Amino acid sequence: MRWLNEEAYIVIFVAFVVVRYVRRFLETASRLPGWDKILKQVWLSGFILMGLGQVFPQPWLIWFYMIIFSSIAFTVWQLYSFRYARTLLLAVIPYALAICIRDLLIHLTPDFYKDSQDYFNAANTFAFIWLITFVIIAANQKKTAKKDQLEREREAEQRRIIENKKNELEYLVSERTAELTRQKEELEQALVDLKLTQNQLIQSEKMASLGELTAGIAHEIQNPLNFVNNFSEVSVELIDELTDEQTKDDRDFNLETELLTDLKQNLQKIIHHGGRASSIVKGMLQHSRTSTGQREATDLNALCDEYLRLAYHGLRAKDKTFNAQMNTNFDASMGLVSMIPQDMGRVFLNLFTNAFYAVQQRQKQSGASSGFQPTLTVSTRCNNGQAEITVSDNGTGISEAVQQKIFQPFFTTKPTGEGTGLGLSMAYDIVTKGHGGTLVLQSQEGKGTTFIVTLPA
Repeated sequence: MRWLNEEAYIVIFVAFVVVRYVRRFLETASRLPGWDKILKQVWLSGFILMGLGQVFPQPWLIWFYMIIFSSIAFTVWQLYSFRYARTLLLAVIPYALAICIRDLLIHLTPDFYKDSQDYFNAANTFAFIWLITFVIIAANQKKTAKKDQLEREREAEQRRIIENKKNELEYLVSERTAELTRQKEELEQALVDLKLTQNQLIQSEKMASLGELTAGIAHEIQNPLNFVNNFSEVSVELIDELTDEQTKDDRDFNLETELLTDLKQNLQKIIHHGGRASSIVKGMLQHSRTSTGQREATDLNALCDEYLRLAYHGLRAKDKTFNAQMNTNFDASMGLVSMIPQDMGRVFLNLFTNAFYAVQQRQKQSGASSGFQPTLTVSTRCNNGQAEITVSDNGTGISEAVQQKIFQPFFTTKPTGEGTGLGLSMAYDIVTKGHGGTLVLQSQEGKGTTFIVTLPA
């Protein structure tokens, strides 16, 4: 039986629509670009088969269906990993089988087809409903897949952004780390330079205190040297007189004994004052050399007395008009105290020098007619197993604001060029850190100042 050309055109048009839908639905243009060029032209095979059907009495439409359905099946097979493609294939197969079987029966056994036409129509209707249902399901699956794909793309984009941020942060961290490393190296170098500068300043402070000692030492050492010179001259005269007496025929042995006794006393005094000069030189050398950090059993009273006189004469060398009353009250039972003598000498020299400076400033402020008598009092005593040294003056005193900063490094109340601001700071560190003692300040502005040093005895 021949099909009418009108029906053939409708079938070809439907095939065109179906192929176009499948191409768009499965996006073959982007996923299967090579196959898509063939697929979009496959509906044209209908015209070729229709033309052959006019010449040869063959059921060309069945072949056309098979070509279309096979093309769709091949397309789905290549995209089998997509779930909605598999669903589309499942939708097409029943309908394709129903159409092909119907046309074959129409061509081969038309009588059987007429007797069973109702069943075939019902089957075709069911297959069509199946097709529409699963096409809708496939469309929903595609929407879900698209949504999932968009979600994955968003997640991938977020991961990419996070990765970029991570790389950017890592770069910034590496830059910051390099900057911090550079700053650390600069700070370490600055710390080294600071320590070097600190050592230089401390050495400068030591040299400054040594300069304060120089004049006092010159005056102090002059006295024993004068005694040594005088007793040496007298001893030479006694020896000459003794020699003359020994050359006489009538020697006076009593006179010779008296001369020898005087000579012995002179030599003893020379030894005493020579020892005194040696002690002063030794103290100067101890003060100028670097501290060994070793504690020694030291006569605290003698150390205080020696540096008190050295500080006084050092100030007198600068100002010949300056005079001060020095009162000492040393505890004779003090005994020897374990300390680093060079360091504690610097402490006492600093305290005494500051005290003399304070009373000198008050004397200048008061004027010569005021009757002000500069006075410095130094006392020692044992107190609860500790050696306590008190240094008091009646100088200008220290205000409460200044007292809060008096032990800070580089803080000074003296004019520029007269103080480094390290003296009391070093003294505080030597007493508290170096000897485990305390250094306490008590002062009243305009009346005087007292420093109390305590050391473990």
